[in-house]
Order: sequence, then C-alpha cells, then structure tokens
Amino acid sequence: MNSKLMKLAAAGALSCCIATSAFAGSVTQPGETVGLASGAPLPEGLYFVNTGDWGNRSGVDTSLGVDIPVLAWSTPWTILGGRVQFLIAGPVVEVGVHRTTYLRGVYNPLVSGQLAWDLGNNWGFSYLLGAYLGVDSEVAWSSTSLNQRFALSYTGNSLNLTANVIWGTHFDHVTGSPQLSPCPTPFALNGCNPDFLNVDLTASRKFGDWEFGLVAFGSTDLNSPVDGYLKQSQIAVGGLIGKSFGPVILQAYLTTDVYEKNYGGHDTRLWGRFIIPVWQPPTPTATPFYRKG
Repeated sequence: MNSKLMKLAAAGALSCCIATSAFAGSVTQPGETVGLASGAPLPEGLYFVNTGDWGNRSGVDTSLGVDIPVLAWSTPWTILGGRVQFLIAGPVVEVGVHRTTYLRGVYNPLVSGQLAWDLGNNWGFSYLLGAYLGVDSEVAWSSTSLNQRFALSYTGNSLNLTANVIWGTHFDHVTGSPQLSPCPTPFALNGCNPDFLNVDLTASRKFGDWEFGLVAFGSTDLNSPVDGYLKQSQIAVGGLIGKSFGPVILQAYLTTDVYEKNYGGHDTRLWGRFIIPVWQPPTPTATPFYRKG
C-alpha cells in the first residue's frame, strides 16, 4: 500500500511539474496584454475581450492552450482625474505532453479595479490593483495573489506604443497543495508560488481598418520559495496583425522565445483576440437653438 501511495504521489508531482513548466512562473500569462493600449482610458461602456492562445515548448514537448475571457466596465466616474474601470476574468487552461499526460480545468479568476488617466497629447497612464483568487484546480496556482499593473500608452498618429509592467505577489509562497506549482524534490507535495514581474510591449500602427506591428514580452520570478527552487525567466518577440469591423476588433499575433532559463525549451505561441463593445452610452442629441426674429 505504501509503495502504491508513493507511486501515485510521484505521478501527481510529475503531472504538476509538466503543467508549471508549460505555463511559466507568472500567474498573469506573459504576453497576455500585448496589442492593447492598456494605459489609455477606455470610452465609457461595457466591453467583452477574449484572448486565446496555443503553443508548444521545445525540449520538453509540452503544449499549452489558454482562453482568457475578460469583462471590462469603464465607468462614468473619475478619481483624482483618472477614469474608474473594473475588470474581471475567468481563464481556463489545458496542458499536456504528447502521449504522456493531459490536464485541463479552470484557472485562477481575476478581479480588479483600475484608474486610467488621459495625460494629454495622446498619452495615457493606468494603474490596476487586483487579485487572482485561489481555486482548487490542478491547473491553477495554490495561492491567492495580489496583482498590480502600471501601463503607459501613446495612441497618436494611428500608433499604439504601450509598455505594461505587471507585478504579482503571492499571499502564500509555500502551500500544502502542489496544483500547478509544485516545489522541487523533496517538497514535491507542497506548492511553491514565486512572486513575478512581467513586461508586455507593443508597437503597432493602423492603416485604415488594418493594424500591423511588433510585440515583445518578458517575465521573471522574483524569489525562490524554498531552497532548490530554480527561478524561471524568458523573453519573447513576435508580430501582430489586426482588423476592425466597425466597433469590433480582431487581432492575431505570433510569438517565440529568444531567451529562456529553467523552462527546458523555447516556447512558440499563436494568439488570437476579439474585442466587442457590449454597451456604450447613447451619444447626446444636440438641442436645436432657435432665435426669435
């Protein structure tokens, strides 16, 4: 019986190691926000944004698929001159190694609030404060984490030049459940949750309804939860194409790692996104002015 339990524990730890090497050390998926002018305030309204991606990491032959539906509400209110915005997300994940193992399930949901300032001259800056909530899922992190984002955007002259810095801090760096984030041996039945830093970069230009550009992102673990944990980091670059259909926006981009540390191979990934305005306030109708003559 003890031998059987040990084998089951080892198999579970192996499955979790496969998952975490695929998804990377960051709770916010690196590259998730490229293509968006994250620093610019949204026009007042309710928006649905869905970003999906699939890719494979060479060397470990690990494939990862992610879908990230986001509901964003840009309110009519301001604080200190910044537009108040709220974002919630409910990602789902699938990960597997060819002919070896396959995992899928719900990922940590995100709840957040954001202030976005129009700085003038087509510049915008935003600050987001939120949390990824801990859930019981083999493809989720075993801790709730604080998420802060600092984005700067220039959107003049049909350009989108954006840098989005994402800083994640776990409430529990070591837990009793490995889920997506197992510790190294001999702590494989514990969960290790490192703090992280992501930087998502976009440089694109619109030509009528079309958009073309370059994207890049990097990520790094900021700490080692236990002795023997190997911090992970990566840098990826790629190209983006987009098309507007009235108020609906479609985007696609392809990225590949040009640097990686402790992932076991380079990741190549295809991304797709659509943005749909669900509701926007009606445009005020001008009141005719009549002058008695």
